[in-house]
Amino acid sequence: MRASLLSRLALPGILLALAGCGRSDSASAGARHPLPPSPLVAQGEPGRRGGRLVLPASASPQTFNPLFVFDSASDSIVRLLFASLVQFDWHAQEPGPGLAESWSVAPDQKTWTFKLRPGVRWSDGQPLRAEDVVFTWNELILNRTFPATAFDLFRGGDPAFAVTPMDDLTVRVVTREVYAPFLEFFGGVPILPKHILAATVQTKVFPAAYGLSSRPGRIVGCGPYRLKEFRRGQFTLLERNPEYWVTDQQGTRLPYFDEIKFAVHTAAGSEATLLRDGKSDVCDLIRPSSYAAFRHAAASGRFRLVELGAGAERDFLWFNQNTGTNAAGQPIVNPIRLKWFRNRKFRQAVSCAIDRERLVREVYDGHARPACSFISSENHKWNNPDVPCYAYDPDRARALLAEIGMLDRNGDGLREDADGHPLEIRFYSNTGNPLREQAALRIQEDLKQLGLMLRYQPMDFRALVERINVTFDYECALMGLGGGGSDPASQMNVLRSSEELHQWFPFQKSPATDWEARIDTLAEAQMRTLDFAQRKKCFDEVQAILAEELPMIYIVTPFVAGAIRPSVGNLRPAVLSPYPLTWNLPELYFKPQ
Repeated sequence: MRASLLSRLALPGILLALAGCGRSDSASAGARHPLPPSPLVAQGEPGRRGGRLVLPASASPQTFNPLFVFDSASDSIVRLLFASLVQFDWHAQEPGPGLAESWSVAPDQKTWTFKLRPGVRWSDGQPLRAEDVVFTWNELILNRTFPATAFDLFRGGDPAFAVTPMDDLTVRVVTREVYAPFLEFFGGVPILPKHILAATVQTKVFPAAYGLSSRPGRIVGCGPYRLKEFRRGQFTLLERNPEYWVTDQQGTRLPYFDEIKFAVHTAAGSEATLLRDGKSDVCDLIRPSSYAAFRHAAASGRFRLVELGAGAERDFLWFNQNTGTNAAGQPIVNPIRLKWFRNRKFRQAVSCAIDRERLVREVYDGHARPACSFISSENHKWNNPDVPCYAYDPDRARALLAEIGMLDRNGDGLREDADGHPLEIRFYSNTGNPLREQAALRIQEDLKQLGLMLRYQPMDFRALVERINVTFDYECALMGLGGGGSDPASQMNVLRSSEELHQWFPFQKSPATDWEARIDTLAEAQMRTLDFAQRKKCFDEVQAILAEELPMIYIVTPFVAGAIRPSVGNLRPAVLSPYPLTWNLPELYFKPQ
């Protein structure tokens, strides 16, 4: 499961740095127009032009329309075709200039003014104007006549933003209320060209625009690359956008690679072989279950492993605390078990019974870290390091259960509650993820040692999601959560009691507990101020509540690793990015051999 689709909003951040041959590149590589008078300038070491970077793809994209991207294959390509007002720096975890060279906010904290970078042109050579920004928002994103888009969070209720042009290069945005993550979320939305797409709005065919059958030249964007060729099931080929508006410190127009090729390979576990055999140049994310294969293949010297440490994803266990009834009027959760699940000390005891270090050793072969908090420790800006941690401590687990009357009264090794009911619980996880399946079996063993019986039932992922999110017919589950942006606003669909991914009890009409009500209040408060210190104070308390109440019992955070050719320069890995090795792809280049 993913917390949110908002990770897409931070399109490839270009803090860039690179250099070329020491000359101004105002017309090189087929550029039809000179560079903007104030291009975005990279900050890193000089690079050099040329070459084709090949990336493996498990599937073909479903679309080239950035507003209708719901699959990773499309997202990996679209991120290179389009650009946004603000670009996200995945190292500093801060937004920075993009198509907008500057912005300001009025004292009311709701009126924002963006100054577009003069001289920026679309990939077809037409100038970027304020009207393109207004068109993207008013005619596309906020247009409810179109089906759901990747940015539907902006459509709720009255329009969240009033977007108007002040002149050709100035856009004013007034938010309905103070919106803390405005720069990351609003500013990170890809801007689309009015001169190409206005007609598709009038004829109501915009959702089909920029489809797979579109001629490459008609897919116009402001990103570092443009579409050159697409063959379904085989490859997608991008070429350098000659109108790109970013340079290195010596004035060379980026990007460096002439072409980017996404080659489709559907065989499971083929990424390591492709790198070893010279058929691809990079694998952004190595699945934990594939790490051993990559480590073995890396001995060839054709590529190197890049280990970044703990990432944003984490596996967690939780109990169904839903107090509602099903369609037949029966309780969703057996009232006996519901009483257990809603007891904080019971959840704390379960957390203390799980040997996370053992899971790291035996399941993840050391490529994970025990987890006990809502936000990854790698998110230095927002993580609260001072939250309580109910780590492995069997004696404490037994004491907590004894405090609430859960004892082995008949000596059979299984505890009973104060009313004599044996502690037996249906426990689900998904098939198709061998590491999670192994983890589930070991958790089952840990809790059996405590005198609590988990009846483990592995299940197809889709069937399990149906139980968890639709019928609510389950008692306990182990799954994963990841994604989202670095800002806590991207976690609102988990934190708020009324939201779908408030996993232990979603869609509450009013908070079921005082602590959930407090989280609701804090979550809303941190959204309504631009003062970072105030936001951090609120979110620190949210993390502390979650760590004490344990509605989600975090288990492990897998390490993030990737693989890349040693000849690729300007590599600046970012563990929190969806693309840890290629988030800054426009500045990457092949070093001389």
